[in-house]
Amino acid sequence: MNDAVILCGANAYEQKYYFNESFSKIPDSIKEELRIICVLFTEEVGGVFMIGFDEDGKVILMTDADEDDLLYDDIGSGLLVKEVRKRRQDLFESLEMFYKSFIVGGGNVTGI
Repeated sequence: MNDAVILCGANAYEQKYYFNESFSKIPDSIKEELRIICVLFTEEVGGVFMIGFDEDGKVILMTDADEDDLLYDDIGSGLLVKEVRKRRQDLFESLEMFYKSFIVGGGNVTGI
């Protein structure tokens, strides 16, 4: 995932949300929807949750936790990733189109 470009993410440990300002052209309503997805995910299973793009421009959902986090629900996080992907399929397809159309051609986003 070293070549992944992070769009947004939430961290349950620091109780913070991050949005990559390189994607500032995304409509505010979509930004808010992404914030809700990320924050609710970390509230439910803990850890860190990120939405990004792989080298092919596909949306990827990533979750991780500190090694010593006994409250992190590894099984629940896997199930929730599948549920989010299924429920938000249209949103993710639109984000992929946006990324391929506006970001890849513009070259203004670097891998994280």
